[in-house]
Amino acid sequence: MSAHDNEELIDYEDEHDVVTNGAAAPSTTAVAVAAPAADGEGNNFSGIHSTGFRDFLLKPELLRAISDLGFEHPSEVQQECIPQAVLGMDVLCQAKSGHGKTAVFVLATLQQLEPVNGEVSVLVLCHTRELAFQIKNEYARFAKYMPDARVSTFFGGTPVSKDTELLRDKSKCPHIVVATPGRLNALVRDKALDASKVKHFVLDECDKMLEQLDMRRDVQEIFRATPHHKQVMMFSATLAKEIRITCKKFMANPLEIFVDDETKLTLHGLQQHYVKLEEVGKNRKLNELLDTLEFNQVVIFVKSVARAIELDKLLVSCNFPSISIHSGLTQEERISRYTAFKAFEKRILVATDIFGRGIDVERVNIVINYDCPPDADSYLHRVGRAGRFGTKGLAITYVSSEADQQVMAAIQARFEVAVPELPDHIDPASYMTS
Repeated sequence: MSAHDNEELIDYEDEHDVVTNGAAAPSTTAVAVAAPAADGEGNNFSGIHSTGFRDFLLKPELLRAISDLGFEHPSEVQQECIPQAVLGMDVLCQAKSGHGKTAVFVLATLQQLEPVNGEVSVLVLCHTRELAFQIKNEYARFAKYMPDARVSTFFGGTPVSKDTELLRDKSKCPHIVVATPGRLNALVRDKALDASKVKHFVLDECDKMLEQLDMRRDVQEIFRATPHHKQVMMFSATLAKEIRITCKKFMANPLEIFVDDETKLTLHGLQQHYVKLEEVGKNRKLNELLDTLEFNQVVIFVKSVARAIELDKLLVSCNFPSISIHSGLTQEERISRYTAFKAFEKRILVATDIFGRGIDVERVNIVINYDCPPDADSYLHRVGRAGRFGTKGLAITYVSSEADQQVMAAIQARFEVAVPELPDHIDPASYMTS
């Protein structure tokens, strides 16, 4: 990020003397670094923690929904964040993929929500349409017994007129809006969405939005349209020190939760291997892997839309149950395919990095990097699609160039993890959750 870019950032503390809603903001920033999960912890929702969701004094409607979902004990992230988040404290949280960050802001905002017809109280921003769709589904799951709470998603690729019509109808206007920055900023700028009553401002995968200049400008404009006094929460699996500084310019004395030190950010329960091969040998090896490995569902990452289309066609022609998701599809088709894959109608997904952040499909237990990711952050987000919520998983990365070898070296150095060569045989019990 350039010095000029930094000058454009909002320094919220300089502009306003802000306190958070609910509990008074502490005089110094609170920082908590939770220890890494112990080996054998298993499902993080039913791990070793003695705290239960009932200890958070949540609404009966939320506790009932949590019980229906089978969750008894909060994960590390939830145990650290929820008690303060439900009191309105600002939260900045980094935690590895699959450890329940979404539930933190969903539960915290639903707990504090007091629905008023025609008023938007909660804004949740995320960088892809698929993630917006997924977050809305999480709200639907936890708000099961809160029929008055309305949630809507807004993103590009759909008619703005429909969004405007919904927002201007007081009987249908959502209390919680989940949106991508570009579309939301357009709605705010055109005064279709009144942001003057917003009490909670959430960024999911915040680093992705604040690193990209166009998205960051949209976020800033939306932020400026909301009241000074509001709760701000930001979450990501990766949060470099420079981005943490940027995040805190939007916040007032946030609770900072880093569930693993940045240099030791790994995915518990995930086996990681590489395969060294020439570009021309990738398809043959993929065919072999899909034939010999046992799996529930597989995500195969490639570096471009054209490669996603061609590889998907090849797999279908070989009678593999494949589907692809990439930015070349219409919005409706992308959501349709994502829903089909999540519903287990297809077992193999070929995707570009659009699927690499925050998308949860519980049955995915193998990720194959057909094209090596460009950097360590992308690797973390890709392989995080397997081994969600502390379950087992397997990640295999093709290495076919010197640049690929450099990326793998950087991954191992940054995350302090050894990624060995793929052996001739892998015991399915080592990556298949029973």
